[in-house]
Amino acid sequence: MPSRVRLKPHLSFDDLKTCYRQAKDTVEARRWHLLLLVAQDWTVKQAAELVGLNYDYAKTIIRRYNGEGPDSVRNRGKERQPPPVRSLLTLEQQQELRQALQERPPDGGTWSGPKVARWIAEKTGRDWIWPQRGWEYLQRFGGTKRSS
Repeated sequence: MPSRVRLKPHLSFDDLKTCYRQAKDTVEARRWHLLLLVAQDWTVKQAAELVGLNYDYAKTIIRRYNGEGPDSVRNRGKERQPPPVRSLLTLEQQQELRQALQERPPDGGTWSGPKVARWIAEKTGRDWIWPQRGWEYLQRFGGTKRSS
């Protein structure tokens, strides 16, 4: 018979039940449910199967709860910030592009996404910039296609 895990008494059984029932986040609710079942002397394996969690992940949740307390049940994934968007151009290059868009393109005609992309590629030393990125910069700095 597998050994049963014991939860540290951070919260009473009734408090665990309340946390489970009041959890608005589904990830947190599953974690509270797991803890509630383990508090009722279920094995980790049985509880993990019932709530639909991987056994190793369930052990991690219990280990965190025992070590850190109720705050460890929080869904930290919601707090993560996406990585900052890296601009293709430095601020100085962006200013240059703004000025360039006020004049005719080097080949005459009008500014377009592909032309702005080629301009960016030359300024940054890159082999290729997608025309869509050029169009985005054209919209941001030029507003519309320009011809003189």
